[in-house]
Amino acid sequence: MNPTPTTADRLTETLSRVFGYSEFRPHQRQIIQQLTGGESAFVLMPTGGGKSLCYQIPALLRPGVGIIISPLISLMKDQVDALRANGVKAAFYNSSLSSDNARQVLAQLHSGELELLYIAPERLMRADFIERLRQIDIALIAIDEAHCVSQWGHDFRPEYAQLGQLETLFPGIPRIALTATADPQTRKDILRVLKLEQAACHITGFDRPNIRYSVLEKHNPFNQLRQFLANHPKESGIIYALSRKRVERLTAQLYEKGVRAAAYHAGLSSEQRHWVQEQFLRDEIDIVVATVAFGMGIDKPDVRFVVHYDLPKNIESYYQETGRAGRDGLPAEALLLFGAQDMVLVRQLVEGGDNPERVRIELHKLNTMIALAESVTCRRQVLLNYFGEQLEGGCGNCDLCLDPPETFDATEDARKALSCVYRVGQSFGMRHVIDVLRGADNERIRRLGHDRLSTHGIGSDKSDIEWSSLIRQLIHHGYLLQDIEHYSVLRLTPAARPVLRGEKPLQLAVPRIREKTKSKPKAPKGAAEIGAYDEVLFERLRALRKSLADEAGVPPYVVFGDNALLLMARDKPTESDEFLQISGVGQTKLERYGDTFMNAIAEHDSRATDG
Repeated sequence: MNPTPTTADRLTETLSRVFGYSEFRPHQRQIIQQLTGGESAFVLMPTGGGKSLCYQIPALLRPGVGIIISPLISLMKDQVDALRANGVKAAFYNSSLSSDNARQVLAQLHSGELELLYIAPERLMRADFIERLRQIDIALIAIDEAHCVSQWGHDFRPEYAQLGQLETLFPGIPRIALTATADPQTRKDILRVLKLEQAACHITGFDRPNIRYSVLEKHNPFNQLRQFLANHPKESGIIYALSRKRVERLTAQLYEKGVRAAAYHAGLSSEQRHWVQEQFLRDEIDIVVATVAFGMGIDKPDVRFVVHYDLPKNIESYYQETGRAGRDGLPAEALLLFGAQDMVLVRQLVEGGDNPERVRIELHKLNTMIALAESVTCRRQVLLNYFGEQLEGGCGNCDLCLDPPETFDATEDARKALSCVYRVGQSFGMRHVIDVLRGADNERIRRLGHDRLSTHGIGSDKSDIEWSSLIRQLIHHGYLLQDIEHYSVLRLTPAARPVLRGEKPLQLAVPRIREKTKSKPKAPKGAAEIGAYDEVLFERLRALRKSLADEAGVPPYVVFGDNALLLMARDKPTESDEFLQISGVGQTKLERYGDTFMNAIAEHDSRATDG
């Protein structure tokens, strides 16, 4: 049922007045309309795609308070700071509050003063808090980072699984589950656990076209890192490393070279970690060197690069961590340094687990991450394929697209591989298929009778590495899939049929990992197209933003994002109605900061004229 014009007008008016945006991003309007109308939803949207607005606006438009379930204290604080800067009555309720502050939040909750309340799942599900919620009007319940409910997800948390009870505890209250990282199996599990099988599903795509993905083979990695950082002076970035020891050493090395860097890992005190986070958000330090303990709650839009100094354990983590770059839509880089020793070390960590089923799942995920690092196919194609999304052709904004590998006519080799997968009954993994292709003579192959197959030995002219690369490319291009539910066996997809029948020629890449171009990223397709702007004015507005943020005790982006400052430096608004046209400027921010910024713009123009 289509919304009335009045409802549509309310959505647009709230978007503009409160958040300062003139139009919705893809899918946002439909999701907001459904939730405002009392329907539940599942939303899979990339980091920086605008998930928060999908529940924040309905919470403002529906009677009662929106309950937002979030896994990290830092994530709650950043969201609440940003909402309050926009004039929204928001609060969080967690262990970081003093007893007096906690009582004050509860009093606001019961008196109907709050529009949104952020809370952790374990605190929400306490019997006494559930009883509190029964006594008030609830607008909606939002479950952020919903992949945490699934055993198939990369960040499974048992306390999240209890959230399936919410349907029974609060019948009739619309619920929305949101995540940026979930492969098809994880999505299915989220819907099952949260009892959202009948909810509307919105999968907006995983692509972040403004991020350039690159992989370098490790050799003297610190020098490679320094060379990369030389192209990003004074820019905000995150460097991920595998161990606390390496984090500390890297931070010390960078600090010695004059880089404003700080370490972050779980071995530091909570006060120290909080200090690093605040310094980073407020642009007092440029780079955080961290273990995976850092990042889930970091809502800093102007991170210009993310470096993985070591191999991540899975593609979900890699995607989520690289997704912390370029959330403002401007060009950003993601660099992975990859070495053979990384594979050995991470595999040992995974195999040390005490749950055989989790070890099996995590080993599969590690192998797909290694395949991405070793890929000779467009990085973005590999990423999107993993999440069940196809990209036709190269992306034009990864190292392999910018410096393409040599290709060869792989039609006959692909037919051999696909035929072999079919002949073994689509019931075996990559290792066994390669053994059959290369004509291996071992007890397992003889016992299964696979030495008598027509495909046994037809690929003996190629090495193990060559067949591994070819089969991985067939997976990345969507001709084969690995079924994680059934021990990573290879299965043919419908796209394989024309190749098998000889109706479709296939060009694939010759294997290689080579150092790529060191040029600074140009504006890629899909990035925010600002056009020419006054660079001197932009830097003055950045300094002004920093000063105002310091006075208010908030990160600079809470005042305005880089995108808004670029638009100000381009359009130079000096009247209120002009200032309101800047994306990211709402009524509250106009009243709070408008005169200050417009005066600075007018003063800059006056100086330029006098000069």
